[in-house]
Amino acid sequence: MEINRRLMNLLGIARKAGKLELGSEAVKESVRRHRAKLVLLSCDLSQRTVRSIRETAEMAGVPVGVLSVGMDEAEASLGKRAGAIAVNDTGFAKALVKLGAEERGGTI
Repeated sequence: MEINRRLMNLLGIARKAGKLELGSEAVKESVRRHRAKLVLLSCDLSQRTVRSIRETAEMAGVPVGVLSVGMDEAEASLGKRAGAIAVNDTGFAKALVKLGAEERGGTI
């Protein structure tokens, strides 16, 4: 739980810094424009949306991770209910991948 809290806090900071895009269409657009460095999906996002975003991200070579939190928990940190998040900053993306690796003992 500690890592989830740290991950969500870091996402909140990235949001305040203007380094995130929230929502499936905004995420796909960020990926298409080669701004996204990492795409994160909530664990309760619909399979259809997950498939669509994964396809777009894979074509652009952007890594995709699935959070262990749902949209409601993400809303508490981000101020907006969204199941898809694009991280548009390399530094934040690296820090989030590192936290995800700590949580899972592997990769995000």
